[in-house]
Amino acid sequence: MAGAGTVSVTPLEGLPELVEGEDLGLLLHAAAGAAGGLQDGDVVVVAQKAVSKVEGRVVRLADVEPSARAVELAGEDGDARRAEVILRESREVVRSRPPLVIAETRHGFVCASAGVDASNSPGEGILVLLPVDPDASARQLRARLTELSGADVGVVVSDSFGRAWRQGTTDVALGVAGIAPMRDLRGTTDASGHLLESTQIAVADEIAGAAELVLGKARRVPAAIVRGVDARGDGTAAELVMPRERDLFR
Repeated sequence: MAGAGTVSVTPLEGLPELVEGEDLGLLLHAAAGAAGGLQDGDVVVVAQKAVSKVEGRVVRLADVEPSARAVELAGEDGDARRAEVILRESREVVRSRPPLVIAETRHGFVCASAGVDASNSPGEGILVLLPVDPDASARQLRARLTELSGADVGVVVSDSFGRAWRQGTTDVALGVAGIAPMRDLRGTTDASGHLLESTQIAVADEIAGAAELVLGKARRVPAAIVRGVDARGDGTAAELVMPRERDLFR
């Protein structure tokens, strides 16, 4: 994987409110065309909510019957129906302080509310869930964009995550296609000649974080082109997830 020189991040604007079954690849291709078109080596970063909406990953609270466990997790200040949706999307509840829940999703992500979110949802009382398989979503988008543009592009499906002992959120890669998600520097030496024994760079997360600078929940910009980072390769975002049994602090 070559290093980057000048890196640019271009927002893809003008996309409509997305609904289930929409051809997201076609809409992204049109938006990219208005921004100058796609080139070989570009990485198209797409917000998870855009992908989830076209894949029908939404739930209406009116259709949810909360369990006793959901009522317990919601507490007096939360919505038990929302807590029930979080439980259904979770492999395990890691920590909770009603109505806040940190959970491990079926993908292995440990995050707030198992990724369940109401912001930028299609309507009042509707929650947006994470894609069932974000890597598969990225592969499908990449295939469609390559078909339409003829360019060898990568795709990152991103979402905002908090970090332990850090304030605020930053975007990370939930799914990738056409890029190597990590740069493994183990066994190489640094500029001073010291052997690097454990250094691995989460390139896909860095690309997602860069794209977030021009995305925005309030601006309705769900995608961006990151250009100038040669990250081409094969891999999945699942490679970025550290299994909890490898957590050295447990």
